Amino acid sequence: MLDTKLIQNDFEIVCEKLRKKKVGEEIIENLRTISLELKSNRALLEPLQAEQNASSKLFGAWAKEGKDINELKAKLSANKQKISELTKIVKNLEEKLSNIALGIPNLPDIDVPNGEDENDNVEIKKVLTPPTFDFTPKEHWEISDNLIDFERGVKLSKSRFSVLKNRAAKLERALINYMLDFNTKRGFSEVAVPYIVNRETLTGTGQLPKFEDDLFKIEGEELFLIPTAEVPVTNLFRDEIITETELPIKMTSYTACFRKEAGSAGRDTRGMIRQHQFDKVELVCIAKPDQSDRVFDEMVECASDLLTSLGLAHRHLMLCGGDLGFGAAKTIDLEVWFPGQNRYREISSISNTRDFQARRAKIRYKDGKKNRLVNTLNGSSLAVGRTMIAIMENYQRADGSFNIPEVLKNYM
Repeated sequence: MLDTKLIQNDFEIVCEKLRKKKVGEEIIENLRTISLELKSNRALLEPLQAEQNASSKLFGAWAKEGKDINELKAKLSANKQKISELTKIVKNLEEKLSNIALGIPNLPDIDVPNGEDENDNVEIKKVLTPPTFDFTPKEHWEISDNLIDFERGVKLSKSRFSVLKNRAAKLERALINYMLDFNTKRGFSEVAVPYIVNRETLTGTGQLPKFEDDLFKIEGEELFLIPTAEVPVTNLFRDEIITETELPIKMTSYTACFRKEAGSAGRDTRGMIRQHQFDKVELVCIAKPDQSDRVFDEMVECASDLLTSLGLAHRHLMLCGGDLGFGAAKTIDLEVWFPGQNRYREISSISNTRDFQARRAKIRYKDGKKNRLVNTLNGSSLAVGRTMIAIMENYQRADGSFNIPEVLKNYM
């Protein structure tokens, strides 16, 4: 959540950054109206409170001296009534501003490029060279006969569900174990967390209240299936004050993830690119503000090196303001090469949310005598299903089978 004091004190700068993130003018004007109204009422309230404090001291002194206090008493009473009325108004406006702020995205970092959508993202670099074939490469659903059963996935659930069999099921399990081992060797401690969380947890990381329509809710309960391990892992420290020497806290976790994909009608309807249920290994870090840029680079490097170890060509993209996620101040996407589609597709997003989630979730650290907000970071390392089908396509053979990367053979 944005700092409401920042909104009050630097409103035009906040608006400029929100426009970079393509926030609508109607929302900005609503924010402006509430902010100005709150500011003007505070300007009326604060002098009255100061006057009341001064008059209260004078009242006590006059009473001791035996002076006539009737006029002063009447003034104090009238002031008290005004203060009470203005305090209610200010409190109501503060609540309105906080509620609006819950639905407003994080401010982008200064180095985030301008842009409307994914077409304006900036390529930073490419890693490895895509493979070449002496035959026309197939897409993963053409390679995976008897391995990925889409029809039975629909029979068991509905579209965008699938069943993995035989070598594909084993490859998925191998990838999960390999990814966790890779990440722990890089200093990320492994945690296993619930797949069902409460409303407070999803509010803490920014999925609620804005994105409730994209979540699977448990009927009759204030509980939801998680869209990503970022949600429960970050919230492990909700409402806590962390000792400064513990930071940064670097974690990795495997979970299943569940998303309605409400805005993706007609997109990636074939194959496993966009599923309602998918597996993912996540990186999460809790850091001090002066650590977060370094940790961000470490997380990008970890995910990129993981892809490199699997022999998968990929590229780094800096997301523009218009494509940046709700909670992110800065994001680098890793896109892996899919020969069957002859294009790069997203397989990981590494984001620094600065103190946006920490303010919502009240995650702080003790800096001397003061409690300060941490920075939270998250990123895929990696989306397991997409990694599996990237291996199928990049390691495919002319007969429709595929090889296994050398690093995975012991895990198979």
